[in-house]
Amino acid sequence: MRYLNEADLELIGVDWEALVQVIRSAAGAYAGGECAQPIKPYLKFGDARNRIIAMPAYVSQPLRTAGLKWIASYPGNIAAGLPRAHSVTVLNDPDSGVPTAFIKGSYISAIRTAAVSGALLGSLLEAKLHRERVPLEAAIIGMGPIGRTHARMLNALFGSERISRIRVYDNRDIGCSDWLSEDEARGDGAIPIERVAAWEEAYRSADIVFTCTAAPERYINEPPKPGSILMHVSLRDYTPAALEGAGAVIVDSWEEVCRADTDIERLHQARHLEEKQTVALADALKRPDSALAGMSGDGFVLFAPMGLAVFDVAIAAYYAAEAERMGIGKLLD
Repeated sequence: MRYLNEADLELIGVDWEALVQVIRSAAGAYAGGECAQPIKPYLKFGDARNRIIAMPAYVSQPLRTAGLKWIASYPGNIAAGLPRAHSVTVLNDPDSGVPTAFIKGSYISAIRTAAVSGALLGSLLEAKLHRERVPLEAAIIGMGPIGRTHARMLNALFGSERISRIRVYDNRDIGCSDWLSEDEARGDGAIPIERVAAWEEAYRSADIVFTCTAAPERYINEPPKPGSILMHVSLRDYTPAALEGAGAVIVDSWEEVCRADTDIERLHQARHLEEKQTVALADALKRPDSALAGMSGDGFVLFAPMGLAVFDVAIAAYYAAEAERMGIGKLLD
């Protein structure tokens, strides 16, 4: 079994184009019934904000692998100077069950999350409604590891030709000097990043909004810019009224996302949103024009991903294969 930590992952590097292809392949396998993924259980005790989640899955493409991500989310850690999330991922040979890799750290979760966003955003920007609207302005609300990783993804996949600037907001006193490495920031086509003093400043003018927070309560109480794309990564930021005008709602799994007090569940309860009114992520990736059919220019797109274990396992398998190829990590008995 090969052991990898976050330093090992950094040595391997982040090839966003390759990671997007991993997501597309795994999404197609998931939609085609070639994966196994039970509903992930939430282990909750003590502080109601905390949860530890088990995410098992088998994925057939692009690499046949079974595995489990075990991830803890403790929002109170942030005030104590600790990371909010801690995770490990274990991979098994799908034929023998033998453990093949153990990956420690939440960095790989941030990479997976941003790779999913990048895959869908690339498809949506190629769709008819958004093809001519470049360059666009992006907003990222929440400057933690997930938000920072999204900034790097945008810079690598889209650059300043597609994204004119990224306006960022966080309610904590966090500088944005580490959003991009020096090489990324100085590279051709680097996207300018501007920090703003209130979420409204980033949100109101943005064509693409990423919410990447651990907000304890809903705070976005106004509709977005007409025609915008809401990449709702953190799932619990909007009031139902703010999301009322969605022209297209895209989800990775209705069963997963319509629970645990997500904004999708609240829309289901308060506005009677049903699965048949949503578009599956795999369909949106493959046929974005069809996914947006019937949407007016004033409507907006809402993407609400609960996070599929098949994507975690597929990304982990990619890194395990790269580590083996490059001779990175430690071999354990």
